Amino acid sequence: MDASRTPDVKPRITDESEKVKTWKLADIVDNGHLRALHLTDTDTNPSKIVRLLYTNNGVALLALGSNAVHKLWKWQRSDRNPSGKSTASVAPHLWQPANGILMTNDTNDGNPEEATACIALSKNDSYVMSASGGKVSLFNMMTFKVMTTFMAPPPAATFLAFHPQDNNIIAIGMEDSTIQIYNVRIDDVKSKLKGHQKKITGLAFSQSMNVLVSSGADAQLCVWSIDGWEKKKSRYIQPPANRPGTLVGDTRVQFHNDQTHLLVVHESQLGIYDGNLDCLRLWSPRDALPAPISSAIYSCDGLLVYAGFCDGAIGVFEAESLRLRCRIAPSAYIPPSILACAGRVYPLVVAAHPMEPNQIAIGMSDGKVHVVEPLDGDPKWGSAPPQDNGAHPHPHPAISAAPSTATNQASDQPTR
Repeated sequence: MDASRTPDVKPRITDESEKVKTWKLADIVDNGHLRALHLTDTDTNPSKIVRLLYTNNGVALLALGSNAVHKLWKWQRSDRNPSGKSTASVAPHLWQPANGILMTNDTNDGNPEEATACIALSKNDSYVMSASGGKVSLFNMMTFKVMTTFMAPPPAATFLAFHPQDNNIIAIGMEDSTIQIYNVRIDDVKSKLKGHQKKITGLAFSQSMNVLVSSGADAQLCVWSIDGWEKKKSRYIQPPANRPGTLVGDTRVQFHNDQTHLLVVHESQLGIYDGNLDCLRLWSPRDALPAPISSAIYSCDGLLVYAGFCDGAIGVFEAESLRLRCRIAPSAYIPPSILACAGRVYPLVVAAHPMEPNQIAIGMSDGKVHVVEPLDGDPKWGSAPPQDNGAHPHPHPAISAAPSTATNQASDQPTR
């Protein structure tokens, strides 16, 4: 046999099982593998961050503390940041009007720490609507002045959402489990929606489906028609297999960019639902991320879901499959000095940048805010996991139909 000839070698075919063996979860445990910015604050004893959102133009972060005070950080154009957009590479300025006024919610003579805070920003970033247990306030974002207040408790407002076609129309979730459709311009409640058993904890509009989806502390989802505000469907989310019993607790909802798929967030699970409230994907805390979920949100491009956990970890998931692709340990983004003296610190809210899909901001239980993004050399969070890692399609709907509540529908109809 001619020794110069190499024997025939069959091409190697890598099957899925081998991919599973070779794929490794991106587990970021130190700050050398990401870029994290701790936002400066003049408050020596800050209250926990209960709401956090980016402005729609991507140049500022607005936080609401449990003490009912807002804080606004603005990035500015510079040689290091020519776009002026938010970045973890350049520190923003904690902004206040020249007169030093604070943007503070009405607290109804109660303890704002115990209230359910809520906040919503107008599309043009010119004003913000907010409440911390007292009346709902409408603030001018440039002057921090109160433009108007409405909806004096009881009941208190617990969630706020602007109508997608009319900024004068606001859906207001209430502590008494109702949803009020309110016209700010004429100070009039157009409809009062009834169907939940506990306070409203989430509201999301879909313009393409022409519906409002609500979620409550009763772990129920309801779909309402925008045209007549009648209830079309309702379902209760079901506990995962390792958590028997009826679910209760804050449940939040957010529509995907396609305006059809819905992210449903509860401390026990992440779920992807369709427009009929059928559960398509379900993930519950386990293995690398065992702690309860504190917050979750879609990335701006709809390809990722970011979730915060009550042990301080952050999970980055594939949005379509809910497969975990990256875990960020608290030691990677929280400064060691804070970790050493603060005890258990964890994210209460995660905000997604409106234009940079890999940048998030994290509002913490100790009142701090961090901006986190990947390093320039590795612009994404880990790699896509193989098919059989993480969440699986639900073999049957992970929800049960709620009792019919047609008699609870509001009788007053909105004018269109």
